[in-house]
Amino acid sequence: MKSHIWLSLFVGCLLLGTACGDDNEIPEPDPNNPLNSYKAPTYSDDYTAMAAWSQRDRWNLANVHDPTVMKADDGYYYMYQTDASYGNVHAGNGHFHGRRSKDLVNWEYLGATMPEAAPSWVKEKLNEIRAQQGLAPIENPNYGFWAPVARKVAPGRYRMYYSVIIDHFIKTGAPNTGNNFDNSWTERAFIGLMETNDPASNRWEDKGFVVCSASDKGMNEWTRPSTNNWEGYFKWNAIDPTYVITKSGAHWLIYGSWHSGMAALQVDPETGKPLEELTDPWNITEQSPYGQLIYSRGRYRWQGSEAPEIIYNAETDYYYLFVAYDALGTPYNTRVARAKEVTGPYYGIDGKDITLSENILPVVTHPYKFTDGHGWVGISHCAIFNDGAGNWYYASQGRLPEGIAGINVSNAVMMGHVRSIRWTDDGWPLVMPERYGAVPAVEITEEEIVGTWEHIDLSYSYGKQKTATTMTFSKDHTVTSGTWKGAGWSFDKTNQVLTVDGVKLYLQREVDWEASPRTHTIVYAGYTAPKTYWGKKRQ
Repeated sequence: MKSHIWLSLFVGCLLLGTACGDDNEIPEPDPNNPLNSYKAPTYSDDYTAMAAWSQRDRWNLANVHDPTVMKADDGYYYMYQTDASYGNVHAGNGHFHGRRSKDLVNWEYLGATMPEAAPSWVKEKLNEIRAQQGLAPIENPNYGFWAPVARKVAPGRYRMYYSVIIDHFIKTGAPNTGNNFDNSWTERAFIGLMETNDPASNRWEDKGFVVCSASDKGMNEWTRPSTNNWEGYFKWNAIDPTYVITKSGAHWLIYGSWHSGMAALQVDPETGKPLEELTDPWNITEQSPYGQLIYSRGRYRWQGSEAPEIIYNAETDYYYLFVAYDALGTPYNTRVARAKEVTGPYYGIDGKDITLSENILPVVTHPYKFTDGHGWVGISHCAIFNDGAGNWYYASQGRLPEGIAGINVSNAVMMGHVRSIRWTDDGWPLVMPERYGAVPAVEITEEEIVGTWEHIDLSYSYGKQKTATTMTFSKDHTVTSGTWKGAGWSFDKTNQVLTVDGVKLYLQREVDWEASPRTHTIVYAGYTAPKTYWGKKRQ
């Protein structure tokens, strides 16, 4: 390893046209530097060879979709997810599968937290509502199990909210297929609650119904002329819950996706159920027992936004709302806004109130590709969590791009990504461009800035995988090639911030996942009001 680093530095000097002796002589690496003995993760991102259910003990972060992560009293991070997997191998093996890790790199698969059958209350509540509407019961519902959120709510007490959707048309109760279309919308979704005092056991007690999809239209105004009509019947769609405890100790459930936006619903800290008794789930307003509006992507009844995630950061004294934008395949990207109160109003980095905004800034993650490798798309529906010691993380799935030779349906490969977050000096979360690999946090020196970097303008471009260009930082503190050619650069060693052409880029050591073999490198992320930048040092 030592000789490899020395050779890389020597070759780098030749490429830059500088001498490696005399004043420019680079000393031998410090043998006590923990970077010299660092070993990067070796598991493959193409896990198709071990995607089968019988191989689940080897998955690590394979087959992760819509993750939620919490840290428990036993020191483990627990991750739970939507029922989704390559080849649908989860089917018939229970729901809301979990795994755990001590280091956020190596994950132990735990299996399902819910038995194969849906809780009986879902069908009972569904048909209770249908009876009120004068509709026939659905005797054998087709269920979908989506997007849980798990939180520690007190010492030794953990809560998981989960989504169950009913994939049938409202009018006839027929399964949702093209041949069965009956000029109605599909049925409502439900959010339920489970609790445990021991997540290591993976045994959760179901606590039943919390809330369901609700409409601002009349009880039976669920008709539509065709499946191409998107004037959705439901205002709040009871999927994608997130959960936050405010600085004053109030408990809030935030939910809703794709329909008319996202709602904040205050719940009882003891029961986890709504503080206010729910009314009939129709003729609701934007402030009702079903919650109050905190964000809608414009005034559309059907919109490309979903998966709210809200956290409170005591260091900045802000609540942060992360939102997934656009379709699930390539276009998926993440935005963030912040507020002083959990119910808003939330503002973007450009200072705009985002309550009814069609475009939140900044872009937090986006499809991307460094020079080597295939890159990643579909990076969103995130979990935000911390270790209790001031370190924050972003978790999501990442999908491989479509059409990769040798990988059948490559865009269905969903690897769990965990990334470190750095906070800007004005309180915005920056997600690092390379996944977390427990690289030793050795201080970055100014000498290490010199050289060639891969730079990505990560700003929004629908459905486009943003690619890297090269940029060279010279020893004389100028940029000699790339996006900021001709600009000067400076380095704040104390705060590990590189400033280029007035843009602050926050540095961190992470894994170079595209290198072969993988090793450590330096990465940066930065914001201006309209743009997001990612970069990494070339090896």
